[in-house]
Amino acid sequence: MITPASLMRDGLVKAYLEIENQSVPDPVIPLRFNPTEYQLQKANNFAEIAIPGLESPPIQFIRGSAETLSVEFLVDTSDTLEDVREKYVNKLRDLLRINAELHAPPIVRFVWDTQLFRGVLESLDTTYLLFTPEGIPLRARLTTKMKEYRPVEVQVRESPRNSPDIDKTYVVRRGDTLSGIAAALYRDPSQWRAIATANGIHDPRQVEPGTVLNVPRLR
Repeated sequence: MITPASLMRDGLVKAYLEIENQSVPDPVIPLRFNPTEYQLQKANNFAEIAIPGLESPPIQFIRGSAETLSVEFLVDTSDTLEDVREKYVNKLRDLLRINAELHAPPIVRFVWDTQLFRGVLESLDTTYLLFTPEGIPLRARLTTKMKEYRPVEVQVRESPRNSPDIDKTYVVRRGDTLSGIAAALYRDPSQWRAIATANGIHDPRQVEPGTVLNVPRLR
C-alpha cells in the first residue's frame, strides 16, 4: 500500500520553495511530499474596437497577463506528532507577509528537479485533516496560487518588439494620441509626425477611435 510515509522513504526527487533575496537563516522551505499535480495558466488581454455596423469588431492586443501557478501541497507530521502549523504551515503563511526590506511579499521559486516557477504567493487556503486527541493538527492540505514575477528589463531583453523598419497598421482606441502610438511602436514619441504625415492628419488631437492608421517604417 502506498502511503505518504512510504513515498518519503522511496527517495524521490523532493520539491521545495526557496525565498529569494532575503536575509533569513534558512531560505529553503522543504515540502515533505511532492504534489500530485500543478496547473499553469497564461492569458492575453485584448480590446474590442467598437466600429458601427460590423458584426465582429476588430480586436487590438493590449498586454499580456502574469502567468499563475496553482498547486496543492500535503504536509504531515503524524510520525513525529509535531504541530504541523509550526513545522510547515506558518512558513508558507509568512510568504504572504510584507518584507521590511522589499516593502512587498518576498519573491519565491518553486523547484522540483528544476525551477518550475518564480513569483510571489498570491493566496493560501489551509484545510486541516488530522489531529491528536488534544486537537493539535498533524496534517494539512495547502492550496496555493502564485503569480509570476518577471522584471521589466528582463522582458524587454527577452522579447524585443521595436521594429521601426517595418510598415504596420494600428486601430486607434479611445484615449490614444499620436505621440502615445509613436512611443509604443517606435519607442520614440517625437515620431508622431511620421504617422500624421502618412495618414494626412492635420490636427493630431483629432483622431477618432476606430480609425485605421498606416504606420510607416522609419528610414
